[in-house]
Amino acid sequence: MTLRQTAADLFLKSMNGVHRAVLAVSRGRIGSNVLNMPAVQLHTTGRRSGRRRSTMLTAPIVDGDTLVVVASKGGDDRHPDWYQNLLAHPAVEVTRNGTTRPMTARPSTAEERAEMWPRVVAAYRGYSSYQQRTEREIPLVVLEPDARN
Repeated sequence: MTLRQTAADLFLKSMNGVHRAVLAVSRGRIGSNVLNMPAVQLHTTGRRSGRRRSTMLTAPIVDGDTLVVVASKGGDDRHPDWYQNLLAHPAVEVTRNGTTRPMTARPSTAEERAEMWPRVVAAYRGYSSYQQRTEREIPLVVLEPDARN
């Protein structure tokens, strides 16, 4: 890992922590929407540690109870850790507006991504510039309600 990647990772983790703290302190009144997209907290199981991991994300597509999040990592050439975790353990939890619910995560199919990517970019055009920064295709992740209780 390069010094640039390490600095970028630290920045993203710091911003994630600040966002989580603002949401907690304001009891969801501040930070529940970012750039006109709902903010969600994704809880995954670490692929190596088996521990619960959490990250703040935006959901540029909300279709009923189904959410779509973007594994952009700001256009980094590496997939985000949370994405690697959900590939290994697709049973996740999502907290939105103070309510946590079990969901199943899966990468979008190629056909779904082709349909959804313009909608994602319409919600936040920065995703387009993230895609231009990297050679990897930025995955879209579909989060669907799960019957687990």
